[in-house]
Amino acid sequence: MIKTGISTFDTVANFFLLILISYPILGSFCWLIGTICYQFLYAHRIVKYKRIDKSMQPFVTIMIPAHNEEIMIADTINYLMTELNYTNYEVLVIDDGSTDNTPKILKQLMSQYSNLKVIRIEKNQGKAHAFNIGIAFTKGEFILSNDADSLPEPDAIWKYMNYFNTSEGQNIAAVTANMDVQNRDSIISKSQTVEFSSIVGIIKRSQVGVFGNMYAYSGANTMYRRDALIDVGLFRQDRATEDISIAWDHQTSGWSTVFAPNILFYMNVPDNLKSLYSQRKRWAKGGTEVWLTNFWKIVLHPFRYTRQLAFVIDQTFSIIWSFFYFISLVLFIGSVVGFLFTGDFRQVIFLFAMSFVFITFEMLAGIVQLGAALLVDEEGKKFKYLIFMPFYSLVYWQVNAFSVVTTFIPAIRTIMGHGQGTWESPKRHKNVKSD
Repeated sequence: MIKTGISTFDTVANFFLLILISYPILGSFCWLIGTICYQFLYAHRIVKYKRIDKSMQPFVTIMIPAHNEEIMIADTINYLMTELNYTNYEVLVIDDGSTDNTPKILKQLMSQYSNLKVIRIEKNQGKAHAFNIGIAFTKGEFILSNDADSLPEPDAIWKYMNYFNTSEGQNIAAVTANMDVQNRDSIISKSQTVEFSSIVGIIKRSQVGVFGNMYAYSGANTMYRRDALIDVGLFRQDRATEDISIAWDHQTSGWSTVFAPNILFYMNVPDNLKSLYSQRKRWAKGGTEVWLTNFWKIVLHPFRYTRQLAFVIDQTFSIIWSFFYFISLVLFIGSVVGFLFTGDFRQVIFLFAMSFVFITFEMLAGIVQLGAALLVDEEGKKFKYLIFMPFYSLVYWQVNAFSVVTTFIPAIRTIMGHGQGTWESPKRHKNVKSD
């Protein structure tokens, strides 16, 4: 409790302290309520998709920005060329300064597939830059972003078109699909299955179900309307996460965004702590960049950006909570060490008891959120992954909070004009789906 002797200040400060302490728990129940709204009230929710006759299929460009993807690129392109239940499309690969065997592999694949095009950029300048260059060479009115390690389900494209091919769908800028994990060969990657359902899937359902827009697209597989990309000036090239940035640019420009949980794609995810932390740093930095970019624009015009205001408030609390958690953890460890040094074991036991109570409530809230998410996601097929909830909470929450803290200053530098968009390809493994 905060006690300064100033009653009004103490009341306000303790209220916000209570909000910070209970933020994850409150968030879990808010997302649960939002999911209920999505299931029963959301206007763009589609349960039964209509197949599109070949003669009526809009032309689609599947774009793959790639940098040093020799491990994955051949399997991904072969899959896209042979497994999709759609005919009117092309695949466009933007080779962004690859220095491995990616150019050689692409050259061989071009001789095999007539609807495969490759654009070579000699100097690595980042995914957003590659995407922006590629748009000039696209033929499709719709562009499916597809990472080199991502495989959409065979019916994905015509399902995407169900959202655009309606009278109310003319203002939809993008439809983003539901992520799933293909390399489920470690406890870290299996735990990310928990995250995609519990954190990503249920939050996106809540955002579009309540506010009609979402905080971020799934950059690995999202169908964009080409005109909507051009309308907002394409992707911001100095941002860490182009998918979060473009989602905000779309919604603040009046476009609608849609989450399609019944369209699945499978992606290669980190399977060790080093790779996980590298991924989370990029996500955290990108999220903070978007928050810094839009904060005052939204806050100073709350009636114009009513729906976005809720996103800003949530992101604000999320960032503050990350710092609060990090500082609290440092103070906890310091206190334990101090009490052990002085021999005050009663205080040590008390600290661990209080921590146990707090973690128990966090776990219960997480189980409620995850349980609901796994039930609505793929009709409960992933419910068996509930057993990874404790590991996810203990490891991923720490990594995510630490990532926000350590990337906050770099995010500020980006907003001040010192950002850069070059990228490094993560360590890849062959596409393997397993249970």
